[in-house]
Amino acid sequence: MTNSEQTSVLITGGNKGLGFEAARRLGEQGWTIFLGSRDVGRGREAADKLTDGGASVVMVPLDVTSDESVTGAVRLVREHTDRLDVLINNAGATGNVVAPADATVDEIHSVYHTNVYGPIRVTRAFLPLLQAADHPRVVMVSSGGGSFAVVTDPEQPFSKIHELAYSSSKAALNMITVRYAQALPKIKFNIVAPGEIANRKSVATDMNNHTGELTVTEGTDSIVELAMSDADGPTGIFIDRLGPVAW
Repeated sequence: MTNSEQTSVLITGGNKGLGFEAARRLGEQGWTIFLGSRDVGRGREAADKLTDGGASVVMVPLDVTSDESVTGAVRLVREHTDRLDVLINNAGATGNVVAPADATVDEIHSVYHTNVYGPIRVTRAFLPLLQAADHPRVVMVSSGGGSFAVVTDPEQPFSKIHELAYSSSKAALNMITVRYAQALPKIKFNIVAPGEIANRKSVATDMNNHTGELTVTEGTDSIVELAMSDADGPTGIFIDRLGPVAW
């Protein structure tokens, strides 16, 4: 089977954490994995691990904050396939937890570069390859912190984390995804939160110093579910591994 006959997926930030685990799980399904990684060395190490496990992997140097890097990524992916079935915009940045009174525009801007402008930049660049697929899907990795319902619930941990950059960037990503879904109905655009919002559980990753209660495999359940959805699958929804997440 050639790469053009296999289901293909590009995962940004695929060298570790949720991105790597999603790549591992989809690789086990026989998919061709385009593993995006800003750090080339770490990306190659991750790709080698997946290849040793039997996956079909192409490491793609990819910095979502760089037009030049994203253009190069498109060029590389086109060398291997004439379409892209799934795009998982996973790369993210937490920034520093700066109190709102002390937050600066530069602080906010640095997080938006990755969490908002990055997915827009990557999605736009890969649209022609996605549109060439039979039923393309885009999965945006957001957070419970991007939900107004979560942040305004005093029982939720996110309501007690007083910062501007991360939560607002994820709220922006949610709106962007819904607008894509409305404007491009031939592509399924959906949003995931890796944790369990109702149970107030997060995933153990580098972003929280591995203090989360859920495993990285559990954290990718919603990512894999939407990545593997069929042509009649949903679009414009926000879920975690338990189901719909309130906006």
